[in-house]
Amino acid sequence: MTLLLLEALGALVLLVFIVWWTMFSGRKKGELPDEATKDETKPPPRV
Repeated sequence: MTLLLLEALGALVLLVFIVWWTMFSGRKKGELPDEATKDETKPPPRV
Protein backbone atom coordinates (compact mmCIF):
# COMPACT_ATOMS: atom_id res chain seq x y z
CA MET A 1 0.00 0.00 0.00
CA THR A 2 2.82 2.39 0.86
CA LEU A 3 4.52 1.61 -2.42
CA LEU A 4 1.38 2.56 -4.34
CA LEU A 5 1.14 5.88 -2.52
CA LEU A 6 4.79 6.64 -3.22
CA GLU A 7 4.32 5.79 -6.88
CA ALA A 8 1.25 8.03 -7.10
CA LEU A 9 3.13 10.86 -5.40
CA GLY A 10 6.03 10.43 -7.81
CA ALA A 11 3.67 10.55 -10.79
CA LEU A 12 2.05 13.72 -9.43
CA VAL A 13 5.42 15.39 -8.92
CA LEU A 14 6.44 14.42 -12.45
CA LEU A 15 3.19 15.80 -13.87
CA VAL A 16 3.60 19.11 -12.04
CA PHE A 17 7.21 19.36 -13.24
CA ILE A 18 6.23 18.72 -16.87
CA VAL A 19 3.48 21.35 -16.72
CA TRP A 20 5.85 23.86 -15.13
CA TRP A 21 8.57 23.11 -17.67
CA THR A 22 6.27 23.57 -20.66
CA MET A 23 4.89 26.85 -19.31
CA PHE A 24 8.01 28.62 -18.10
CA SER A 25 11.16 27.03 -19.55
CA GLY A 26 11.62 29.47 -22.44
CA ARG A 27 10.92 32.65 -20.49
CA LYS A 28 13.59 34.45 -18.52
CA LYS A 29 11.27 36.00 -15.92
CA GLY A 30 8.18 33.79 -16.00
CA GLU A 31 5.07 35.25 -17.58
CA LEU A 32 5.27 37.71 -20.43
CA PRO A 33 4.47 41.35 -19.54
CA ASP A 34 1.10 42.74 -20.59
CA GLU A 35 2.65 45.11 -23.13
CA ALA A 36 4.21 42.24 -25.07
CA THR A 37 0.87 40.48 -25.41
CA LYS A 38 -0.81 43.71 -26.58
CA ASP A 39 1.81 44.23 -29.29
CA GLU A 40 1.10 40.83 -30.79
CA THR A 41 -2.63 41.58 -31.18
CA LYS A 42 -2.13 44.93 -32.98
CA PRO A 43 -2.44 44.83 -36.75
CA PRO A 44 0.54 46.15 -38.74
CA PRO A 45 0.38 49.84 -39.65
CA ARG A 46 -1.07 50.72 -43.06
CA VAL A 47 1.10 52.45 -45.59
